[in-house]
Amino acid sequence: MMFPLRTLTVALAAALASACSLIPDYQRPAAPVPASFPDAAQAAAATPAADAIAWRDYFADARLREVIALALANNRDLRVAALNIEKARAQYRIQRADLFPAIGASGSQNAQRLPGDLTSGGEADVTRQYSATIGFAAYELDFFGRIRSLNAQALELYLGTEEARRSAQISLVAEVANAWLILAADRERQALARSTYETRQKSYDLTRRSFEAGAVSALDLHQSQTLLESARADVARYRTFVAQDENALALVAGAPVPAELLPATLTDSVSAVAELPAGIPSDVLARRPDILQAERALRAANASIGAARAAFFPRITLTAAGGSASNTLDGLFGSGSGTWSFVPQIRIPIFEAGRLQANLDVSTVQRDINVAQYEKAIQSAFREVADALAERATLAEQLDARRRLVEATAAGFRLSEARYKGGVDSYLGLLDAQRALYGAELDLIGVRLSEAANRVALYKALGGGWQ
Repeated sequence: MMFPLRTLTVALAAALASACSLIPDYQRPAAPVPASFPDAAQAAAATPAADAIAWRDYFADARLREVIALALANNRDLRVAALNIEKARAQYRIQRADLFPAIGASGSQNAQRLPGDLTSGGEADVTRQYSATIGFAAYELDFFGRIRSLNAQALELYLGTEEARRSAQISLVAEVANAWLILAADRERQALARSTYETRQKSYDLTRRSFEAGAVSALDLHQSQTLLESARADVARYRTFVAQDENALALVAGAPVPAELLPATLTDSVSAVAELPAGIPSDVLARRPDILQAERALRAANASIGAARAAFFPRITLTAAGGSASNTLDGLFGSGSGTWSFVPQIRIPIFEAGRLQANLDVSTVQRDINVAQYEKAIQSAFREVADALAERATLAEQLDARRRLVEATAAGFRLSEARYKGGVDSYLGLLDAQRALYGAELDLIGVRLSEAANRVALYKALGGGWQ
């Protein structure tokens, strides 16, 4: 007996030809942000967009590039993001497999013994039946696109994990750069504190000898010692900061960072690009991986509505098998032992106590939630760019002011030192000048760090660095 392949082929062809989709038409929500970034500088037309500049081409320091490469190869968070892609890809393949019948082969034996009082001959009887078949069970004909909607949902979630990995890579590049810059700034602060301590140690020794000779008062000696101990405390404090910064950099890099790759001082040329064009928000933000991830989640929620709608319609499943059966094992594949079965089944929902409508409501509300999350992601991204641009607009002026302040306080210190040595001013005026110069130099380092970190923040906010 031949397996009814023609009937099965016709049924599958009809299913594929008449399958429809109940997924709502997707429309990207309008970006709820202004049409332009505030404080955006006008860049040259030939300047590439941030997301078109690879991080190796953006960061100027070769040591920083090597540390970033080390982190991309060893950071555990980035490794988890990559593994999540593999997991989502496998889950998508699982869902996609439902589009095709799962064909399997089976063999069985059914043995049964009946006592004599249940047989016609009055003797106990043992019957055996052997079978070997190949076929599929409960294959759903996707007339209304339920399985295809679930498949589309799984695909969007899978693509969303790829965007998440790209976003994680951008964040990692920025995090490594910031950790490296903070270490550089704290090392420069430590060097300044050490130099200040050595200078104050010499000043204290000179004051102590003058006090022993009766040339200065005990007040001058104690005031000099106060500045000396303050500088010594700063040296110890910045030594702690440097050690903690090195530990933080090793953690984000995922491996120990070689000493030759660590910065000695804060560089004034973090980026090889003078200015990054901000562009139009709707274009710039739509290219950010975290925004694309939020949109993928929105598309997935939109696809789930199609599956929930399809659940209202009948579900048709096919179970079919063909093979051989016999009451003896040696006759299993003999002539005339062919067997087949074909069991189409239709299930029509009549009364579900509101379950199907509730599932549709859940899918619809989830889509609305994802719309709000997508819009919030765009607003947050817009703020990140706007904040970075706002800071950038004043950093040049801050740097110039801080440098001039250091020059002025240095000149004031030299004048106070000369007046003290000439006996015109008291030692208290010289100490105040020393404090002012030390504070101005520390503040200048802080502003230089802010300027470097701003370049990193703007590059990250504009979606650069994932290539």
